[in-house]
Amino acid sequence: MSGAAKLLVVGPSWVGDMVMAQSLYRMLAERPEAPEIHVLAPPWSLPVLARMPEVTRGLEIDIGHGALEFGQRRRIARGLRTQRYDQAIVLPRSLKAALVPFLARIPKRTGYLGEYRYGLINDIRPFDERVLNMTVLRFMALGLERAARALPEIPAPRLRVDAEARAQAMRRLELDADRPAVALMPGAEYGPAKRWPAPAFAALAARLASDGVAVWILGSAKERPLAQDILTQADRPLVRNLCGDSTLPEVIDLLSATRAAVSNDSGLMHIAAAVGTHVVAIYGSSSPQFTPPLTDNKTVFYEGLSCSPCFQRTCPLQHMDCLNNIGVDAVFAATAGALRTPRPDSEGGHG
Repeated sequence: MSGAAKLLVVGPSWVGDMVMAQSLYRMLAERPEAPEIHVLAPPWSLPVLARMPEVTRGLEIDIGHGALEFGQRRRIARGLRTQRYDQAIVLPRSLKAALVPFLARIPKRTGYLGEYRYGLINDIRPFDERVLNMTVLRFMALGLERAARALPEIPAPRLRVDAEARAQAMRRLELDADRPAVALMPGAEYGPAKRWPAPAFAALAARLASDGVAVWILGSAKERPLAQDILTQADRPLVRNLCGDSTLPEVIDLLSATRAAVSNDSGLMHIAAAVGTHVVAIYGSSSPQFTPPLTDNKTVFYEGLSCSPCFQRTCPLQHMDCLNNIGVDAVFAATAGALRTPRPDSEGGHG
């Protein structure tokens, strides 16, 4: 592709994947003539895209996960024809994801074959899972020239932090800016086989609060009952359930104010990594080799059992040893160590 181009990227459907996709955008932005990047994505993700300086525009596609909605995709495609994109990069491997670029008549449509997408994708790239053994590499490989033989270094996602909005959110939620804070993210949208047990999170929260550390439980409104269970078990005034009380942009900013974030393999784990906090990552059914937090500022817990990773939503063996065997003492020690270590950035995030 010669000269600066105008690209449409069809973005992924999961929060963590959306964050990891920024590595692709950063790689593209480092070209001598950086392309203009538009990302077609679910409405929830637009605030995340707004924190990525490489993305010129986020475009909403409000279609339920897995739904075809051909008529709506055709209407969206017609509206995009006037943009005259040079290329589309389709990150999801589903047939549905490739429909809008095809219907929008974008001349070059890059992606993996996926669900037999002959014609929909006309720039089919080879997919070798032994080489592309990480989600982020699968995204980045689609942004390389076809003749490229080597994958570049992975540029870590870096989300912008709004310091003023962060201060406003902390005032609204009555959070003490002068007290060291740790975030707990006990949810995982994928399923219970990725969630460290609530009693373990509660015991960790109680120990941190007993040491004078503010504990903020973060997540969506759907995770509020889980967070409330943890709050009740911890029984410490410094533990706060903020699930559903803060918007996604506020969560991005609040995570930048924490010294550590203890998280399952989830979208918020990747957000925490992208704003510079120390990530204490807990893996169960998934793998830290496949979807690691893209930061050097991390501690990873993974048992690596003979049955791991199974990538199942629920434990097929019904014992959950991959999570139950990860002890509170070890996670507390890692979190306490992060509290004693200065953040790598002085502003509590990437401004």
